[in-house]
Amino acid sequence: MNKNKIIKIIAGVFILIALILYIKFFTSDTNFDQEEMYVEVPTGSNYQDVEKILTPLVKNMSDFEIIAKLRKYQDHVKPGRFLFKKGMSAFQLVGAMRRNIPVKLAFNNQERLENLCERLSTQIEPDTTKLLAAFRDPEFLKKNGFNNETVFAMFLPNTYEVYWNISADKFRAKMLDEYNRFWNKERIAKATALNLTPVQVITVASIVQKESAKKSERATIAGVYLNRYNQGMPLQADPTVIYALKLRDNDFNQVIKRVLYDDLFINSPYNTYKNIGLPPGPIAMPDVDAIDAVLNAEKHDYLYFCASVEKFGYHVFASTYEQHQVNAKKYADWLNEQGTKR
Repeated sequence: MNKNKIIKIIAGVFILIALILYIKFFTSDTNFDQEEMYVEVPTGSNYQDVEKILTPLVKNMSDFEIIAKLRKYQDHVKPGRFLFKKGMSAFQLVGAMRRNIPVKLAFNNQERLENLCERLSTQIEPDTTKLLAAFRDPEFLKKNGFNNETVFAMFLPNTYEVYWNISADKFRAKMLDEYNRFWNKERIAKATALNLTPVQVITVASIVQKESAKKSERATIAGVYLNRYNQGMPLQADPTVIYALKLRDNDFNQVIKRVLYDDLFINSPYNTYKNIGLPPGPIAMPDVDAIDAVLNAEKHDYLYFCASVEKFGYHVFASTYEQHQVNAKKYADWLNEQGTKR
């Protein structure tokens, strides 16, 4: 056999081996139908844990393991959220396990800290218990001027980009940074002019938001509550009574459409019919519009308002109790006509 023939045979063998390796390691090794799949690797996981997670998603785990060894992934497992795309090869899959993909975390319309933590725990690794413990840590609360009732004011509804495996403490720090950034010099100056702290502004805003979904009238409603507050009147806010009822029953899923006369006597610091001043903390998570509505509250002489029966979703306002009684009777009659008892 001449030299050229030997070279051709060797070259052919190398090409065949290369082709086999290419087919084995650089063609599709995924085992799912979706175009994309996110893989979550918990903190503290080792390679064996990763194998268990990936087995349903990877067609040939032995190929994945060979590439993982070659690329030294087995000794450098990272926790986090990783993106797999349909048709990825074993080589690409191992590469994907090195790129932690951030989560676009969103929350709004929560009524209390427990509800918020439940929502957060569906989007990031820390569970509800860990999050609650971090947010209610006595040292953190004291250092930053919060307590168990007011720390809820720290969370501003928005969409935030964080890593899935962020710790509860680091997430808490991020929320505090966002809160401090929100309360810039301009907003603090407006709160000071109202003789309110940022937490008090958010507390009023939470009531305003519960009173109306119509952004156009929130500044007017905020003006009513500030007028009452400044005159030493009870706020007499129905949403605070509803919150007190839900808190008493430990049931924030119940729907209460109508506050009854007997409800006004519930013994709770959140009942602003019985207690002068603001409730202990926010009764909901107000959006930025509601907060700014308080900071830019309309100046007027209204002390009362009632749901309109002519322009549903809006309210009618009154400066005197006599005017308010007329409006309130119209609304009560309408509720009775609708058969709304609760």
